[in-house]
Amino acid sequence: MELHNVPLEIPENCNLIFGHSHFIKTVEDLAEAMVTSVPGIEFGIAFCEASQDRLIRHDGNHDELRQAAIRNARNVGSGHTFVILIRKAFPVNVLHAIKSCQEVCTVFCATANPVEAIVAETPAGRGVLGVIDGETPLGVEDQTHIGIRKDFLRKIQYKR
Repeated sequence: MELHNVPLEIPENCNLIFGHSHFIKTVEDLAEAMVTSVPGIEFGIAFCEASQDRLIRHDGNHDELRQAAIRNARNVGSGHTFVILIRKAFPVNVLHAIKSCQEVCTVFCATANPVEAIVAETPAGRGVLGVIDGETPLGVEDQTHIGIRKDFLRKIQYKR
C-alpha cells in the first residue's frame, strides 16, 4: 500500500466541502441541495464514479469552481468521493442539506483552510483515510481571544 498526501485546491474567497458518497445521482442531489439552501450561492461539484464508466461527474453554476472541483477530484482519484467548492456562503449554510442527501456517507471536512487528503492506494484502487485541515493549535484561548471570537460571530451575524 502506498500513502499519498494530496493538497486540495481552494480558490480565493471559497470554502471546500469534501466527502464520500455512493451513487451516480449524488452530483444532481448535491447540486439541488446547494441551490435550495442559499440563494445566490456560487458552486462547483465533482464526484468520482467508482464503477461502470468511472468518470468524474460534475455540476455547478460557476465554471471556475466547477473546473477546480474537477481538478481536486482527479488529484484525489478515490472512488465515490466528492468535492464541492462554494462562494457567497459558508459550509454551515449547506452542510445539513449535504449530510441529508441519501447517498452521502461521510463528510471529511468543510473548510477554507489549506487541506490535504490522505489517500491510500492499493492494487484495488484508492481510498481516503482522512484529511489534514489547517494547522496545529498554538495554545488555548484566553479572555481576550474569547471576546474576539464572540465579536466576530456577531459581526458576521451568526450570533445575536
